[in-house]
Amino acid sequence: MPGNIVKGQANGKLSSLDSGQPAQEGRVVLKKKVTLLRGISIIIGTIIGAGIFISPKGILKNTGSVGMSLTVWTVCGILSLFGALCYAELGTCIKKSGGHYTYILEAFGPLPAFVRVWVELLIIRPAATAVISLAFGRYILEPFFMQCEIPELAIKLITAVGITLVMVLNSTSVSWSARIQMFLTFCKLVAILIIIVPGVIQLIKGETQHFKNAFAGNDASVMGLPLAFYSGMYAYSGWFYLNFVTEEVENPEKNIPLAICISMIIVTVGYVLTNVAYFTTISAGELLLSKAVAVTFAERLMGNFSLAVPVFVALSCFGSMNGGVFAVSRMFFVASREGHLPEILSMIHVRKHTPLPAVIVLHPLTMIMLFTGDLYSLLNFLSFARWLFIGLVVAGLIYLRYKRPDMPRPFKVPLFIPALFSFTCLFMVALSLYSDPVNTGIGFAITLTGIPAYYLFIVWDNKPKWFRKLLGRVTTTLQILLEVIPAEENQKS
Repeated sequence: MPGNIVKGQANGKLSSLDSGQPAQEGRVVLKKKVTLLRGISIIIGTIIGAGIFISPKGILKNTGSVGMSLTVWTVCGILSLFGALCYAELGTCIKKSGGHYTYILEAFGPLPAFVRVWVELLIIRPAATAVISLAFGRYILEPFFMQCEIPELAIKLITAVGITLVMVLNSTSVSWSARIQMFLTFCKLVAILIIIVPGVIQLIKGETQHFKNAFAGNDASVMGLPLAFYSGMYAYSGWFYLNFVTEEVENPEKNIPLAICISMIIVTVGYVLTNVAYFTTISAGELLLSKAVAVTFAERLMGNFSLAVPVFVALSCFGSMNGGVFAVSRMFFVASREGHLPEILSMIHVRKHTPLPAVIVLHPLTMIMLFTGDLYSLLNFLSFARWLFIGLVVAGLIYLRYKRPDMPRPFKVPLFIPALFSFTCLFMVALSLYSDPVNTGIGFAITLTGIPAYYLFIVWDNKPKWFRKLLGRVTTTLQILLEVIPAEENQKS
């Protein structure tokens, strides 16, 4: 999709974004403003969304017992840590932003990389943003509608405001986006402590009746276990988002592995202890019936203070929205820089130094999903695609060990970790084809549409002259309206 203004990276020219050289003051580039603390806040703030507060019952439903559900929560945390360690290695040896897209491009070439970004841009990211935003809208309104049902239109309107606010924030300032993410991450951790501390007090008081015969009623099966692991891995998903902004991380060789390890330990311990706290007060049957477990827990132990829980849930959702948009916009930015998306998406605002077009491209698509789409079904269709490509990325790490053995690897994981993680991802995908063939098949078909799109938009060079002229005029007009230009090349490169 390249046009007339920006040349792709195939010519061998590297912008200052991926040259490894420090950006000069005043140059139009993405600056390195993501410190270790900000990196931790991006990961934790994006992982911890609404799920742990609202409905951790997906795992319990598919395992059938308290003991097995806590086991799955723990195992999913360990597996996510393994995946995160693999991404830490990739992030320190391939110092480009873009996450999944960049690593698939490096290991397996342009076609699978394009398919990944195609599905992410058109469906996965708008749908995922709309879903977490709907949770934000519902819970920010909860204190105002305690005695009655919240109108669906009101939820969607406040959700639209929240989505727009996130887009404006990420378009305006990287620094402010990161600062707000740090504040929201602090709020999430406070919210988890509000649940864990009373739970520990309950344990001290001897409230352990729901842990007796913890594995009684366990009905985990070949059908249920992959769905339980899907729920658990989805709750932990987000550990890969720092790799989307590698070029903006200070000292990435050190800060990426540190941020990933610290974040995953905090999240795993927090998630397991939060679930333990729930079971000190709520039985397995009551948890399955609850629409919002954290609210039910708070109402039983905290009285009027329970009104604060929906506010914390809303802030948690807003943090996930902000972190997701901040990170994924960089995937679109890099894909455009490589010539796989319209060139306007690789341009930067002349004063704010933000990838403005790559951020706002999500806004209309997310709004369409919000007001017209069956979002939860769509995410079910495509949940397999996320783990298919993540498994492919980690398999690519193994492949790169043999394809490019001399590549500098400041951080290197034992080979059994990527082997185990990629096998687990691909095994879950295969089992989901067996346990839910209809939804998985639909998701597979949607993903395959990226193949003809690749040949139509990327490979086919002899596009009509009128089409190329129109694309050039649209790009120039958008540049003027948005005040964006291509990233300036580093004079030392």
